[in-house]
Amino acid sequence: MAVISLSRRLRELAEAQPDRAAVTCGGETISRRELVERGDDLAVYFSEHGVREGDMVTIAVPNSIDWFVAYLATWRLGAIPQPISWRLPKREFEALLELANPSAVIGAAEGSIGGRCCVPFGFRAPPADASHLPDLVSTAWKAPTSGGSTGRPKLIVSGDPAAIDTEAPAPLLLGNDGCLVMPGPLYHNGPGVWSCQALLAGNHVSLLQKFDAEATLAAIQQHEGTVLYMVPTMMKRIWRLPQDIRESFDLSSLRVVWHLAEPCPEWLKQVWIDWLGAERIYELYAGTEAQTATVITGAEWLEHRGSVGRAQPGTVMITDDEGNPLPAGEMGEVWLRSLRDTPTYRYLGAEARTREGGWESLGDMGYLDAEDYLYLGDRAADMILSGGANIYPAEIEAALQEHTAVHSCAVIGLPDEDRGNSVHAIIEADPAELDEAELKLFLAERLVIYKVPRTFEFVSEPLRDDAGKVRRAALRQTRLEATQCATN
Repeated sequence: MAVISLSRRLRELAEAQPDRAAVTCGGETISRRELVERGDDLAVYFSEHGVREGDMVTIAVPNSIDWFVAYLATWRLGAIPQPISWRLPKREFEALLELANPSAVIGAAEGSIGGRCCVPFGFRAPPADASHLPDLVSTAWKAPTSGGSTGRPKLIVSGDPAAIDTEAPAPLLLGNDGCLVMPGPLYHNGPGVWSCQALLAGNHVSLLQKFDAEATLAAIQQHEGTVLYMVPTMMKRIWRLPQDIRESFDLSSLRVVWHLAEPCPEWLKQVWIDWLGAERIYELYAGTEAQTATVITGAEWLEHRGSVGRAQPGTVMITDDEGNPLPAGEMGEVWLRSLRDTPTYRYLGAEARTREGGWESLGDMGYLDAEDYLYLGDRAADMILSGGANIYPAEIEAALQEHTAVHSCAVIGLPDEDRGNSVHAIIEADPAELDEAELKLFLAERLVIYKVPRTFEFVSEPLRDDAGKVRRAALRQTRLEATQCATN
């Protein structure tokens, strides 16, 4: 075992191959040497402006080379990178700043936040000699945010230090001399983890400024991408490209396509397996909290359709509403447990839902089969109870997404005097291309009658972000408030 700081690891990679491409984004490519130099320059600047070991540094910038520079500078000082969306509303931004209490904010105008060093997006620190900075290992290598199903912001501070075992194999099937194509937003945990681990393993990261279906395929061809990160929303948009465009790109370099972060409809996974081959398709299920994870290959999935992977013994348990363990095949609340001696994370701004034995719940519903393969439903908070039946939005959304005119969708429950709740579908689509009566017939061929939405709402804005996330609770609350205002 050869454990060194993440900062030292990147310096060693730069010394070994200084001119090798490190990150490409927006038509610009930066070499390993240039990336380390810019990170050191920013580290010196931050050091001179009060950033110390153990501090948090909030990073609120879009997908860019600057995002990586910010991480390098933060690790160099033994501080903790704390990524957030640069588009957060003021109230949520201020709530997260209060939780993180960072000594520096990247992506804010100078002097805009009292008592903190602030630099705007695009800031370039003056060239500096960083040789006097000690080699430090932060106690946490990242501290991303999560609103979860409640929408309340919290920080999830990693239980892993900013260190790496250089003798261990690269994680996530990344390899050491390839290219990760990353179309997801880096402030989300998955894209941030894959991109950092790819860089630390010695790979080139081809980063899209924002997701674009055709541009993603073009990046694979141009940079000979070996690993691709996807969420099902992206997979659908790529699949819906005209066939002649989709098949015009050379994807032969791809070894692995990862997908995660949201449920993947079976039809969508099947067409990707048919297109690229089962041996390339991998799915991962885990929370940012990282208590445990399941992984399933495309070939395994064909034998266990709908599963997200086989649970490691002793790490997944399913219970009923009273907390009693359920047998194989019965749907209930999913409880996760880490088997390692040290915590995998800590919350700031939230309390974990726990039970005796070290079990924790992220609010997911699911079941284990007789072979311990895990199958997920929706989050408990998103489940709709209508006329005594439990209805899972993800199942209806998967059916809706099969329709070629549906760009994105979300299904929620709205109060109903007769049934308790009625199923309401919010759909991003062009109304000229989608008739409600035709859509009901389309769904009736795929869903039992009580799951077909009673009401439909058509919107023009995307309902899921590029990381595949949707806040059903917030969508429901907005509509309840609108109804209340209309009746007052």
